[in-house]
Amino acid sequence: MSKMSTTAATQRCPRCGNEVRSDSYTCAFCGKRLREELIERTPIFKRIEEEWYAPASFFKKLLYLFINPPRAFWEINHERKKSPGSLIVLFSSIAWGFIGLSIFIHLNFAVLFSTFPPEFRLLIVFFYGLLIFLFFFLFGYVFQKLFFKLLIWLYTKGANYAVNYSERLEQRFGTRPQEKRDYEERDLSPFSIYRGGTLLQTQEAFRVKMMMSAFAPVLIINLIKALLLAIALPNVSVINLNPVIINSALSEVLDPNLPVWAVCDLLDFLTLAIWIPYLITISIRELANSGTWRVLLSSYIISILAGIILYLMRPTLLG
Repeated sequence: MSKMSTTAATQRCPRCGNEVRSDSYTCAFCGKRLREELIERTPIFKRIEEEWYAPASFFKKLLYLFINPPRAFWEINHERKKSPGSLIVLFSSIAWGFIGLSIFIHLNFAVLFSTFPPEFRLLIVFFYGLLIFLFFFLFGYVFQKLFFKLLIWLYTKGANYAVNYSERLEQRFGTRPQEKRDYEERDLSPFSIYRGGTLLQTQEAFRVKMMMSAFAPVLIINLIKALLLAIALPNVSVINLNPVIINSALSEVLDPNLPVWAVCDLLDFLTLAIWIPYLITISIRELANSGTWRVLLSSYIISILAGIILYLMRPTLLG
């Protein structure tokens, strides 16, 4: 699709009278709905058409991401700089640490530490457990940051073809970072219908921070995987710290033929292929004030292809 001109035609909002792009779906100033796709009549895609008064807490935004994504991204869109995306990655990385502990608890060091006094045994086990937790936490944080940013780049490319996403952001927010300003609460009247629109217009896009919030499902899935691994992995005794013995024990616990690893990979695939593209679509729609259907289609194509490459091609599922 060819790139749209930055001098797109405009229309006047029937409620507040401000001029907005002719292809806008909501007024950028007062939030009134200007156009509607058929898909947006379903509850999970319905746009929020309310006046915004005050930011919701982090935990309320996180809850909305699971039970009411359109409201979650409508909330986040009013204060994109405070998007919960970075904290979601942090908490999801902590869940990676618990996955590491779930693997560690199935390595039985009782024989190895039997000659130590009980209090030293607990201390040593705690020390090793902490090292495992920190290793998985750091690995999970770096991996997820890079992986999520790669996916965001791919989703952006898809949205560019679908609705000229980057061009819409450039026209709406500009290309250079805006000068830092302080917008005090008293400067914006709670009775003004322009209040939400004013906040939308006086911020930078913070595109990546907002889109990162779409990976909230990974947090829940990682916690579920940690629980499954803690229950279903086999227990293996480690009789000494010989690298060969440790590698043998780990190979038994990490055996890709164990059904629990296939379940974990299937959960990852379903999350990436079904849940995340839906949330990405809502975030892109809010940021760019675009339609839903074409962004949804491009996001699902990218997610399903990525899921097949990363998860369905693993030996845990295809043997």
